[in-house]
Amino acid sequence: MTAPGKISKIKVGGIMKRRDLVLIGVMSAPDRPGVASAIFEAMGEAQLNAEFVVQCIDLNNETHVLFCVAKEDAEHVIELLQPIASELRAKRITITRPVAMASVFGPDFRELPGIAGTAFGALARSGINILAVSTSISTITCVVDDDRFEQAVNALQKVFALP
Repeated sequence: MTAPGKISKIKVGGIMKRRDLVLIGVMSAPDRPGVASAIFEAMGEAQLNAEFVVQCIDLNNETHVLFCVAKEDAEHVIELLQPIASELRAKRITITRPVAMASVFGPDFRELPGIAGTAFGALARSGINILAVSTSISTITCVVDDDRFEQAVNALQKVFALP
């Protein structure tokens, strides 16, 4: 039982941390099958890895694909993407650097309602803007500006019980 006045922390498996990243977006391409495959098959063939991927479709039926790459690979990825983005009729490629990722991991978040809200709220209360989010059944990953990374990790540590 939690002592009066104490906030109960949600038990998680831990927080994974990754810095030295660049967030790249292929933005506002007409939505159709093959947009993500064109990007990531080309990257795979060039031996370039995306460590984080999120894709969404907006109200104009345009797709946006955002992903993180290691900063040392960023220029190569951007060069590779120029003709692909043009072929996909994307309106622009966005580049945000430097960024970092903080990931709260499970083992299994199906039984923990509110865990995303807890993570996002902790960051918001610390004045940290989330640039992109990706989740799975066992992980919530937030991309933040690198200069706010330590604050982000500290904010998450305040609301989650770590092993």
